[in-house]
Amino acid sequence: MDYLQQLCTNRILIASLSAWVIAQLFKVLNNLIFNKEFSIERLFGDGGMPSGHSATVSAMATSVALDCGLDSVLFAIALIVAIIVMHDAHGVRYETGKQAKKLNEMMQIIETLSSEKISDEQKFKELIGHTPAQVAVGAVLGITVAIVFWIFFPIA
Repeated sequence: MDYLQQLCTNRILIASLSAWVIAQLFKVLNNLIFNKEFSIERLFGDGGMPSGHSATVSAMATSVALDCGLDSVLFAIALIVAIIVMHDAHGVRYETGKQAKKLNEMMQIIETLSSEKISDEQKFKELIGHTPAQVAVGAVLGITVAIVFWIFFPIA
């Protein structure tokens, strides 16, 4: 069988990737509206509203549930993976971003007190994780995308 055709007709994969793309596009729009600047990095970057991680794994778990049933082994695996990813997006990664912000503030003080310039490459990335609201909105977005996808693109 044609592997490319299999990939292109995998509804679980397509719904999950679609949820990620939609979440990332929302990040670009949010940045444009609230910060009045277009940033292509927001299209591929982590952190921000909504959580692309949560949208992706929620769409995956919901799609598996719709395709295989709530009592399937695949749904159990997808749900556990989704919980772990969303917990990590908020927990560890969010705390890492807060630490990066403090370290960058300390580096700014050192830069001010010394004559050494700190380059952008030396600074830590601060927008890494997600707030609980960002995770929740991402999850709702993913679930919604999966359900809409299943309604409008039924199995042929």
